[in-house]
Amino acid sequence: MSFEAWTIFALFWVVFVTTPGPNAVNCISNGMALGFPKAMAGVLAILTQASVFLILSALGVTALIAASPAGFLIAKIAGAGFLIWMGVRGWINAARPAPAAERPARHVYLHALAVAVINPKSVAGYLAAFSQFVQPGVPVWEQMAVIMPTALVITGLSYSGFTALGAGLGRAAMRAVFNTWLRRAMALCFIIYGVLLGTSAAPQLETAR
Repeated sequence: MSFEAWTIFALFWVVFVTTPGPNAVNCISNGMALGFPKAMAGVLAILTQASVFLILSALGVTALIAASPAGFLIAKIAGAGFLIWMGVRGWINAARPAPAAERPARHVYLHALAVAVINPKSVAGYLAAFSQFVQPGVPVWEQMAVIMPTALVITGLSYSGFTALGAGLGRAAMRAVFNTWLRRAMALCFIIYGVLLGTSAAPQLETAR
């Protein structure tokens, strides 16, 4: 991969992972409830998902998923339902004292991993990354040696930033009313993302080429 191609890929990935979505909202929520160090388990989960999806993209699996309308529909419905359920539960519990500070790191990790994996629209992003930036005629794993570290570093920095933002908001939310308002705003974001996911169309392979 040339330096110019790497620069374009890095810019694409910055936009891809800094555009607010369910992962970002979950990182902010974890930061608010747990503080920065404990909430970093959620960032580790996102990096796990990113690593798996990058490898699957290199193997061509994401292209097969994107080409399966039935599979995408099932994943879309399940993902939308999960996000909406999280949002409704968060809204109901917003006025209650948050017990999240007692959550073990394993629970934080698995919950964040579920949020990261259930959004089938992310398949389109990983597919676009490979269909547009992987050069034909060059062994894909040689290019992965550049693409994967770049993507993971940018992903880690982005979601660490969202987590730090949440930790800062948590420290600022000294009053119970303000804390409730913030938690309900995060819950509403999950509901909105769930609705948007449920009404989204399947990614088209032609548009990603």
